[in-house]
Amino acid sequence: MHTSDSPSTPRVGAAPSLPRLAAASLAGTAIEFYDFFVYGTAAALVLGPLFFPTFSPLAGTLAAFATFGVGFVARPLGSVVFGHVGDRHGRRPVLVISLLMTGLATVAVGCVPTYESTGAAAPLLLLVLRFVQGVGLGGEWGGAVLLAAEHAPAERRGLWASFPQIGPAIGFLFANGITLGLSVTLTEAQFASWGWRIPFWVAGLLAAAGLALRASLEESPDFLGVREPARVPLAEVARGHWRLVLLTAGALAVGYAVFYAVTTWSLAYGVERLGVSRTVMLVCVMAAVVAMGALTPVSAHLGDRYGRRPLCLLGCAAIVLWMFPMVALLATGEPLLMFLGFLVALLAFTTMFGVVAAYLPELYEPRVRCTGAAVGYNLAGVLGGALTPLVATAAARGAGTPWGVAAYLTAVAVLSLGCFALLPETRPAGRAVPVTG
Repeated sequence: MHTSDSPSTPRVGAAPSLPRLAAASLAGTAIEFYDFFVYGTAAALVLGPLFFPTFSPLAGTLAAFATFGVGFVARPLGSVVFGHVGDRHGRRPVLVISLLMTGLATVAVGCVPTYESTGAAAPLLLLVLRFVQGVGLGGEWGGAVLLAAEHAPAERRGLWASFPQIGPAIGFLFANGITLGLSVTLTEAQFASWGWRIPFWVAGLLAAAGLALRASLEESPDFLGVREPARVPLAEVARGHWRLVLLTAGALAVGYAVFYAVTTWSLAYGVERLGVSRTVMLVCVMAAVVAMGALTPVSAHLGDRYGRRPLCLLGCAAIVLWMFPMVALLATGEPLLMFLGFLVALLAFTTMFGVVAAYLPELYEPRVRCTGAAVGYNLAGVLGGALTPLVATAAARGAGTPWGVAAYLTAVAVLSLGCFALLPETRPAGRAVPVTG
């Protein structure tokens, strides 16, 4: 058993206030996802012509989305590295290191010269910095969610653990709000010349604020209660929980696919193919994200009351039924209809992801929880987040309504629905039923 007298034991004091802990976790994930989303918005709107000017407009957008996807490929690596730190040395160090890494990489993206100045070195620098961003974010989710979930009482774990899940919505709104403000106040030439860099520089101030907020957090009681931390957490996860990791990755893939189809691909499609103004597209997406963030705690509360798995199955089934209507509404180019399509899709998304922060940790024993939950969560990002903007952009090349995008999203949703059906329930006040290889 770890004790506070041991020099190797993380700092522990009086039990922290749950609201303060939840606020710190939410703020951290909001900042880190701001860093991640601001790149996605820039990739959809300006990075193609600035960093891949020798490509056609479609190929430039695809290339920009490819650098966007690199961040998702890096996230499982981040979950392995930071999962090892979290399972061996505590959840708290993960929160500090990952936030610092992501913040510095994001500021650096805002300083990268364009292709016109440095040639092929420019997109290469983007690629490297996006990779670093992904590694940092791969560690952030596990640390923030576990610190909140492991401090919370079992009967209300879903509610308290959902606060870090609100962070992505806030980060997205902040990233796109700044972009929207710049779009309104700057000319197209000014935005393309230097305005797009400002949201990246803001990340430095946000990271400093987040580090100050997290400095006073106490270590997780579940980690402190582990008698013998895993020597190589990844090896234990691969040996004893490989089936669970694959099932959770497949189950959560649809959430990433839907979220990034709405918040990233649709921006590029609406502006470039439908001729809708950048401002209108941003407002439609942001309004839907506001509703998503507001209802995340509601979904989590229902998960505490009725179980995690039923909510996941319900949300996934709704996505299966809604993808063709959503694409049809988007293709109209009418703001209210596009908003309706986005709104229903993101509400179905949050029905699942509102309970995930409690669901995944409950499936793993504490000694490998940081690695197992984070690896499964971030592998889903590769399956759903990295591929979706690329596949959707390619599938929407022809004239007319992009039904290929709807078919792709529906297929991912069916896969995820099957994976959720194979996962066990974790009772709000009980123990998880283990799934082993």
